[in-house]
Amino acid sequence: MKKKTKTKDNVINFPSKLSSIEKEIEGVVFAAAEPLDIETIENKISKKADVQKILLKLQSEYSDRGVNLVCISKRWSFRTSPNLSKLMTQEKTVEKKLSKAAIETLAIIVYHQPVTRAEIEEIRGVAFGTNTLEILMELNWVKPGGRKDIPGRPIQYITTDDFLSHFNLQKLSDLPTVDELGAAGLIDSTNIDNSIFGTGKFYKEKEVDKNEDIYSNIDEMLNSTLDSEEKN
Repeated sequence: MKKKTKTKDNVINFPSKLSSIEKEIEGVVFAAAEPLDIETIENKISKKADVQKILLKLQSEYSDRGVNLVCISKRWSFRTSPNLSKLMTQEKTVEKKLSKAAIETLAIIVYHQPVTRAEIEEIRGVAFGTNTLEILMELNWVKPGGRKDIPGRPIQYITTDDFLSHFNLQKLSDLPTVDELGAAGLIDSTNIDNSIFGTGKFYKEKEVDKNEDIYSNIDEMLNSTLDSEEKN
């Protein structure tokens, strides 16, 4: 409950109560099994309203509470406040973890999407192992993103909203840049052409006879989140 405040005229101001439509929107988002976009919320409430404006108001109302209203990839949901995450952890046994190949593959798709299976293999320097790409699709972190306009029209792969949600990203541009990865010591940025990195084109070495896989270190960034889940 918010504390009452006083104005300069010594008049007590109490926090304004939510209107009926604001309560409807709050309830719809709270009860949803998955994040909702604005159109879905509009279809569930009893009358027309500026849903975007109300969501922003509710987001502000919940900003200092144990539960926050967050928007990820234009979809809204309630989440436990990040500073309370330690209270929500529990010991559990993780039976299976992603292989290094799967994490490297995910890193390539993240930074080069849309990208084809052949391009992923070219970048990694090795052929796909059994079910490597399929595992990422089962997790719903990766999905087909159309076909490339070249002979054979191979399928291209991109990341999903579930990928953003799992790694707590608002949008793909929130990922570390080439310079940031280099500054963190995860990659050797001197061997990367910034103009093509993350554009769906192949990673090019400046030295033709040098074949270095920059993604063997980028996977540490993604794997840190998965390891933390295994320990919790």
